[in-house]
Amino acid sequence: MLNRRKFGFLTLAAFAGGTAFSCRSRAANANALATLSDGHLELPSAFLVPEPTRLELGVKLDETLTPACNVAVLRSENRLVLFDAGSGPNFMPTAGRLPASLDVAGIDPGDVTDVIFTHAHPDHIWGVVDDFDDPLFANATHHVASDEWNFWRSERALSDLPEERHSFVAGARNRFDAIEETVSLFEPGDEPVPGVEAMAAFGHTPGHMAFIVHGGEPAMIVGDAISNDPISFLRPDLPWGADQDGDKGAATRMRLLDRAAGEGIKIIGFHLPNGGIGHVERQDAAYRFVGI
Repeated sequence: MLNRRKFGFLTLAAFAGGTAFSCRSRAANANALATLSDGHLELPSAFLVPEPTRLELGVKLDETLTPACNVAVLRSENRLVLFDAGSGPNFMPTAGRLPASLDVAGIDPGDVTDVIFTHAHPDHIWGVVDDFDDPLFANATHHVASDEWNFWRSERALSDLPEERHSFVAGARNRFDAIEETVSLFEPGDEPVPGVEAMAAFGHTPGHMAFIVHGGEPAMIVGDAISNDPISFLRPDLPWGADQDGDKGAATRMRLLDRAAGEGIKIIGFHLPNGGIGHVERQDAAYRFVGI
């Protein structure tokens, strides 16, 4: 049975007594959910969104997109949980800022009890080790979906991905090796930690997961399944350039948006703007993201 705990959305200032970073204030109960910045990425818009799609939607994009990287943090009475671990120093110079954000928030990495991964792309897992390739969150249990763990450690990872992404495979394997002794594998429908329900969100990667954080005001951690405002909301059915399986990614996106809008569940997106927290509204046959 799910432990449906209560929590509130907080600014970072309220969360940790520090400087506000990204979240908008909500009433706090026993638990708190916030986001911390890991910086941002720089990605060519033509790779993610082909020009015909942009013209069709009437959306003007810069040649280089700079999506934010938002690491969700859940604090309860006896747990401090991160959703993903950021990029670390070796992926992009504009990312890897999570350690500094933790410091501003007054959070010691040694106090983190759990790290739950949405998937194993560099901007989500490479930051799990320090400069010496030792686990940054030395006292944490690291929760990885079985499908994701098995994919990145298999030969299929190299055969399925283009050569320019083989560094993603090496990086994921290196990080998995570093945390292997503290890894706990889970399946869709499991609770990696009490009150956090795992949901299959395949497509971006073969084992990509989303999560429902149950409480007085539930929230949905969507990882990279919903990653661009406005395109992911205007045309969730369109394949996204960063998804390994575009059709599965689109099906996942439509399912998550339909649930979020229909049930009034707040979402937290790793690459969505303004800290990534907001709600989804239906807009004719599409959706829109409303940050809080």
